[in-house]
Amino acid sequence: MTSSVVTSGLTKRFGQRLAVDAVDIDLPAGVVSGFVGPNGAGKTTTIQLLLGLCRPTSGTAEVLGRPISDPASYLGRVGALIEAPSFYPTLSGRRNLEVLTRLGRIDSGRISEVLAMVELSDRGNDFVRAYSLGMKQRLGVAAALLPDPELCILDEPTNGLDPAGIREMRSVIRGLSDRGISVFVSSHLLAEIEAICDHLVMIDNGRIVFQGGVDKLIDAQQSDIIASPEHPADVQALAELCIAAGKPARAEQGEVHVQAPEDWAPELNRQAMAAGITLRGLTVRRASLEEAFFAITEGQSDENGEAG
Repeated sequence: MTSSVVTSGLTKRFGQRLAVDAVDIDLPAGVVSGFVGPNGAGKTTTIQLLLGLCRPTSGTAEVLGRPISDPASYLGRVGALIEAPSFYPTLSGRRNLEVLTRLGRIDSGRISEVLAMVELSDRGNDFVRAYSLGMKQRLGVAAALLPDPELCILDEPTNGLDPAGIREMRSVIRGLSDRGISVFVSSHLLAEIEAICDHLVMIDNGRIVFQGGVDKLIDAQQSDIIASPEHPADVQALAELCIAAGKPARAEQGEVHVQAPEDWAPELNRQAMAAGITLRGLTVRRASLEEAFFAITEGQSDENGEAG
């Protein structure tokens, strides 16, 4: 699979502060790649480096096969939304895009197409001052799409949006991927990244702590088997049965939560039956992306502490 972005040892210092620390990234082309980490982790600085908005202290990177030392060679094929977009409030969404096409010498025929792509066709002639925050964010994505990019980089596009706005932005991003556009989207909202992304890059304190498929990361985390005895009086006995089998377990509100692989569930059912315990429910709860992120970052902190 070809790559849309490749970095090697990419590093950025601001005085004594190391914002991006020897970052190695390889983003597959044609998919939605998520870039996640807490605020201040280095996401925006990394994106600024990729867009030529600041120069790296050391390391190299390529965007669409061209070096970031020559941003003019690839920026015409990249669309970007960095932080909150700015528009003329007394102009319509369509007129704002017309201004951008003139400044960028872009065919104005793209305007109707990009408004449709971000689901604003019916509001394109309304003044931007009447737009909701979510609509302004989608208009920002439309502006990023004007040059018909191969790669679209979106920095925190759901920041500040209500649930409806987040859902609308999710639909827009998936639509870009369906059109074959590579998307690199940063966010600190892990649940949203889990919902829309195929590939994932995790950054913490300027360092990459994971990259790969979202499912691969979640599958690597321990699942919980949740067993519900028919009789509440059997909850403690069932928990002790699991512990005796070498599986950490805890009783919680009439259920037993067992830390065990998903394929141990049938064995738990058999052992419960042998012990005279009837189960009325047996389910498996996979780890969320948020739980996987904290498992990795806390593990990194422990290793760094031991090394120190």
